[in-house]
Amino acid sequence: MYVDRAGCAWRYLPAGFPPWRTVYGYFAAWRDDGTLARLHDGLRAQVRAGAGRDAEPAAAVIDSQPVRAADTVPRTTRGWDNAKKVNGRKRHIAVDALGLVLAVVITAASVQDRDAARPLLWNMHRAHRRVRLAWADAVYTGGRLTSWAAALKITIEIIAKRQQHAFEVLPRRWVVERTFAWISKHRRTVRDYETLPASHEAMILWAMTVLMARRLAQPAHLSNAHLACSNTNNAPQHRSLMRDTVKLITARFTEHVNNGKVLISQYYALCLKC
Repeated sequence: MYVDRAGCAWRYLPAGFPPWRTVYGYFAAWRDDGTLARLHDGLRAQVRAGAGRDAEPAAAVIDSQPVRAADTVPRTTRGWDNAKKVNGRKRHIAVDALGLVLAVVITAASVQDRDAARPLLWNMHRAHRRVRLAWADAVYTGGRLTSWAAALKITIEIIAKRQQHAFEVLPRRWVVERTFAWISKHRRTVRDYETLPASHEAMILWAMTVLMARRLAQPAHLSNAHLACSNTNNAPQHRSLMRDTVKLITARFTEHVNNGKVLISQYYALCLKC
């Protein structure tokens, strides 16, 4: 967790930690034997239960984000994203309605989103059989992805922008964008420093593990509105308050962004507080 949050090299762990080779050994072992995934999934089920939802979701949101790669990333697992002008890797994630990660796939940045969607949806389907609906942006149209997903009993619903050159907060899709902002708060994930793609995936899971552990450690009356509270009787009021807040923020930011007064990065920073 320290390396993930601080972004330092393994060799630069503070003196209070065991030798860095020992710490990295546990990191690699938990990454490979599924311990980290089980820990992450268990916390997600508890957070969903605290928000008054079923442990297993029925819908998901998918998206991708390219990240620049450091010199420690080999050429065989990196590529060039011509659309975003990024030389590195691309992380593809599926999240639930709360923005909690369901599946992660790491590819070279040159891989098209709809091509990486197949392993992403397959991994999600294996772990979460109840998911029947996946929201996505227009990049996932074309090809045979829709028919392939239908074989898994997953319906892909495309949420496209109404105005291509204007800023707008799209329904459902803003949830996954907020998750990317949560992940990017951990310095080790701002760029990809990992030799193995599996290690970058593990860093993402550790980032979400820390976030969920903090949510569960908070008293119910201090928890964020989007996660409701442990008292399910108050959940409708929390959701109504959250909807009104999001509508107000969206209206103000849309006006300022279209006038060129606010950067997109500032909107992501605001999402962290929602």
